[in-house]
Amino acid sequence: MNAFKTIGIFSKQNGQQVTDTLQRLYHFLEQKQLGILAAEAPARLLNIPSTPDADIAGQADLIIVVGGDGTLLGAGRLLAETSLPLVGINLGRLGFLVDILPEDLASVLEPILQGAFIEESRCMLTGTAMRGDKILGSSVALNDVVLHARDEIRMIEFTTLINGTFVNTQRADGLIVSTPTGSTAYALSSGGPILHPVLEAIVLVPICAHNLTSRPLVVPASCHIEIQLRDQYPVDSRVSFDGQNNIELIPGDRILIETRHEKMRLLHPLNHDYYHILRTKLHWGKQP
Repeated sequence: MNAFKTIGIFSKQNGQQVTDTLQRLYHFLEQKQLGILAAEAPARLLNIPSTPDADIAGQADLIIVVGGDGTLLGAGRLLAETSLPLVGINLGRLGFLVDILPEDLASVLEPILQGAFIEESRCMLTGTAMRGDKILGSSVALNDVVLHARDEIRMIEFTTLINGTFVNTQRADGLIVSTPTGSTAYALSSGGPILHPVLEAIVLVPICAHNLTSRPLVVPASCHIEIQLRDQYPVDSRVSFDGQNNIELIPGDRILIETRHEKMRLLHPLNHDYYHILRTKLHWGKQP
């Protein structure tokens, strides 16, 4: 008996491999007599009617994402308020989040649809950009909220406060505020630690800080983080959410970041091995 009745599908925008995988997925779900709701991109590639994202959020009980980690992040942000479970079919490169290979689609999805899976609940962030009392914009981030210079190759000077308490003022190329999920993304390449994905934590990672003692800082997920852009060395900058949504900033603006109450629910097959993924993706040494 299937644990899920209606499946929402999101995918990358184009590509023959995407189309081929979507067709296999669609026929597999049809054979299972499951309801299928396709977002705009997969519907176009499958040549079937599309379903608005809001209707998918309200009617589906499982989301299948065909693409890479970035595709899953985009779907996760769209559905952030629903807590719908997501499972990913990997057509990307790294695949930390989407771990089902296209050739294994039917054999791996079969037990998941019947309720045999490992579920992870992962932290998400909300970032809000402020100019005085005015909200410039707000967005959800599953990986990270990143402050960085807009155009010029110049450092930004900013102050960081946690729960209203001054932490430091530093000059750097920027600052990454990352979830444990994002700790294997941009934060990792900037020297941050790898956090187990189900930890309740946030990591702050400076980008090329002009200070040899500046180091990443791990804090509880309950912390409220504020970043203030100083105007002593004025540099226009922007804040990015998962590298996809951007808000332009000027000196004097602030960024407020906190953990959302909702979690991203990510489903894996029963043989999912997080440390095997780390070894494979990061080319760690093999077991002797």
